[in-house]
Amino acid sequence: MNAIAMKYLYLLILLILVVVAGFFIFKLFFVQKVFRQESGKLPNTAFKPEVLINPQKPDQPPALVFETTPQEITHGNQKQKQVIFTFDAGSGVQSAQAILDTLKKHNQKATFFITGAFAEKNRNLVKAIAAAGHEIGNHTFSHPHLTQVSNEQISQELGKTENLIKEITGQTTRPYFRPPYGDRDQRVLNTAARAGYQSVYWTVDALDWKEDQGETAAQVKTKILSNLKPGTIFLMHLGDNITGQILDEIFNEVEKQGYGIKSLSEGLK
Repeated sequence: MNAIAMKYLYLLILLILVVVAGFFIFKLFFVQKVFRQESGKLPNTAFKPEVLINPQKPDQPPALVFETTPQEITHGNQKQKQVIFTFDAGSGVQSAQAILDTLKKHNQKATFFITGAFAEKNRNLVKAIAAAGHEIGNHTFSHPHLTQVSNEQISQELGKTENLIKEITGQTTRPYFRPPYGDRDQRVLNTAARAGYQSVYWTVDALDWKEDQGETAAQVKTKILSNLKPGTIFLMHLGDNITGQILDEIFNEVEKQGYGIKSLSEGLK
């Protein structure tokens, strides 16, 4: 083999070595880059028994969603001698301060289901409820009959209220919501579950909201005390005068009979 042929052979070998080296360098860089990207991701785990993170829209915070639609809550823990008082807020504020004063006097916590429209008009009151350590659940924004609106409207009602109350108080309304008028069906419950909410009904409606229909304070008080059983969820309201007038008397009697008074989340334990 002459000198020229040897020269070209050496050049060819050198070129092959450069190509091979370049390939391995590229492969090493690419693998490291992919590894860095993958290491920053959440593990791809299966559904957990209750909730998982739902990455909905990139401009929204992660929301809790349920693997399956959870059963509607109608009672607390019926094995514990305790009851749950819940207060719906969607109209007036007649009993609001008296309710908060009574809860503070008895050193008790409760759960308030608040509409977005109410929160918008009563920001300071909603702040005070949260600041006192009470739970706030979602009661939709405009208090519609949910069985009469679309899935998209249900999601909007819940989402708008969640965003507003979180802005006012810094806390979420998830995972509990109460359908206005108690109007719900399976479609409503499924849609709410996809938004991260579990429906909370009640065991006993105190009927304080019927004040303008002739319901009296004595009747409301009897309604509550005659249904005093472990795990009972009582429904009362801020927008009547009766609740504020009798709540202290009711709490005295409930405590006298040896019952604890709990917020929803505590009363479910």
